[in-house]
Amino acid sequence: MLSDNIKRGVERAPNRSLLFALGLTEEEMSRPIVGIVSSHNEIVPGHMNLDKIEEAVKAGVRAAGGTPIMFPAIAVCDGIAMGHVGMKYSLVTRDLIADSTESMVMAHQFDGLVMIPNCDKNVPGLLMAAARLNIPTIFCSGGPMLAGHLKDGRRTCLSHMFEAVGAYHAGTLDEKGVLDYEENACPTCGSCSGMYTANSMNCLTEAIGMALPGNGTVPAAYSARIRLAKHAGMKVMELIEKNIRPRDIMTPAALHNAETVDMALGCSTNTMLHLPAIAHEAGVTISLDESNAISANTPNLCHLAPAGDTFMEDLDRAGGVYAVMKELTKKNLLDLSVMTVTGKTMAENLENVQNLDHEIIRPIENPYSQNGGIAVLKGNLAVDGCVVKQSAVAPEMMVHEGPARVFNSEDEAIKAIYAKEIHAGDVVVIRYEGPKGGPGMREMLNPTSAICGMGLGESVALITDGRFSGATRGASIGHVSPEAAAGGTIALVEEGDIISIDIPNCKITLNVSDEELAKRKAAWVCPEPKVKSGYLARYAKLVSSADKGAILN
Repeated sequence: MLSDNIKRGVERAPNRSLLFALGLTEEEMSRPIVGIVSSHNEIVPGHMNLDKIEEAVKAGVRAAGGTPIMFPAIAVCDGIAMGHVGMKYSLVTRDLIADSTESMVMAHQFDGLVMIPNCDKNVPGLLMAAARLNIPTIFCSGGPMLAGHLKDGRRTCLSHMFEAVGAYHAGTLDEKGVLDYEENACPTCGSCSGMYTANSMNCLTEAIGMALPGNGTVPAAYSARIRLAKHAGMKVMELIEKNIRPRDIMTPAALHNAETVDMALGCSTNTMLHLPAIAHEAGVTISLDESNAISANTPNLCHLAPAGDTFMEDLDRAGGVYAVMKELTKKNLLDLSVMTVTGKTMAENLENVQNLDHEIIRPIENPYSQNGGIAVLKGNLAVDGCVVKQSAVAPEMMVHEGPARVFNSEDEAIKAIYAKEIHAGDVVVIRYEGPKGGPGMREMLNPTSAICGMGLGESVALITDGRFSGATRGASIGHVSPEAAAGGTIALVEEGDIISIDIPNCKITLNVSDEELAKRKAAWVCPEPKVKSGYLARYAKLVSSADKGAILN
């Protein structure tokens, strides 16, 4: 056992004395020691219940003959961090989580790990750590929030809440209406109830094979989540016994499966940052170019919020992620030979799975669209690519051309939107918000929700080198690479330039001649860094571009 490095032999007597100081008995030390990486905290609604998950996992580990020991991982609530300087500190925590988990595990020599994440950067950060450390590991997340109910009975969620603010500024909703959303959009603990980034990544833990069935969809408030946690604790002991490790599971085929399921589910565009970063830690390369090829062959089967009016609890009732995967097997779109944390192949896992609701999970013969939920666009405005959640774009905006309205920060753009300075047909350009330029690549849920809430979602596009929340809908195109701070073409756009967007053909074009762009490039001067000290300044020096997953070099 790895833990023998801290507990076996006379030379390790000092180490054992400190284990005795923890209250461990000789019997407990003789068993495999399992690290329980708990992301519990009291500021994130998706994490407030993780102490209950943690205790259930520990019970499972003990029942199967192991000794569980908890240590923490940080997590940011993107919704609370939204709209102010705090959002610069969201994406950057993904690498802090991976690095700090690596440090704790290597320092204390655990035999296995149970990762307990739930929210946006916490899940990919721990997947990165799992791939990097490569000791037996299983994921057991906290589960999604239940949908809310407004006073008139309509179901609602966080994306509706953000759009309600836009409706208020447009004069179509009063303060009483905003309060109705405010009090009811987020009714329970759990990751917010639509197919936003947290739930996207939790679903993909199943698709990759790193979590038990139901991990992505069983609601946080259900007792089934506690039972799932106990089974995860038991299962990690089997993984230790059989020496099944993350890199045995997180293979190129498994990551290809995850991208395929991503397209079928209509996941958040943030998966296009996180999957390449996770793959990198597993020694696998994923490029944005592969995504369009996968999307072209993968029908979109689900329209959960913000793309539609269904929620994670509905997907769970319909059979969950495995039911979506079962539909994909009808066209042989998945590699079913891959190993999973169940100790079985994906083929064995899917044997008795059924799609229980054809309205929530469309049969593959009757999809929402023949293409997947995400598209990667390329052109002179984004030479290395940019990303759009095409499943959440109105049909009339799939092809659009309009004048650029240029802003050098999210704050400038949101001020103009609320002042009603943006008009039908415009293309809002928000730049210097990329990984380096932000720094930290802020999410743009406030401006996109304001555009939709003010009734412009079917007539205005938004393009940025920043990124979007999974709650964003509309013609919202992010991750423009190269970013403005790296001298990308987005830095050269001027007010009134015509921009053409063609989502079906994966093209985005700034209609300015090469000669004129060369003149602008020669005159361009990179602005001073927005942050010159602390972690963000170090991050800006190390981070790669969005098309590479914003990994640290």
